Amino acid sequence: MSSSLQASREQLKAHGTPLAWRDHCSALLLPLNICRKETYYLPWKCEHERHMYEKCQYDDYVRRMKVLAKQKTATSEEDS
Repeated sequence: MSSSLQASREQLKAHGTPLAWRDHCSALLLPLNICRKETYYLPWKCEHERHMYEKCQYDDYVRRMKVLAKQKTATSEEDS
């Protein structure tokens, strides 16, 4: 795993993270889930961790949409 935001496979497996959640922001998900378990999932207790994770998810989405837009323009230029 190349990014500093990604946790190792061993860490994710040890914490029982499902495969669907092992993405670009997985290193931020681990402390969020630990905080949630320690505070009995009280929504106001882990706001900082949740905000960091959600921002990472949004930034990753924007990055993927930019890559998709570049691919679409490249494909349309090839067809012309």
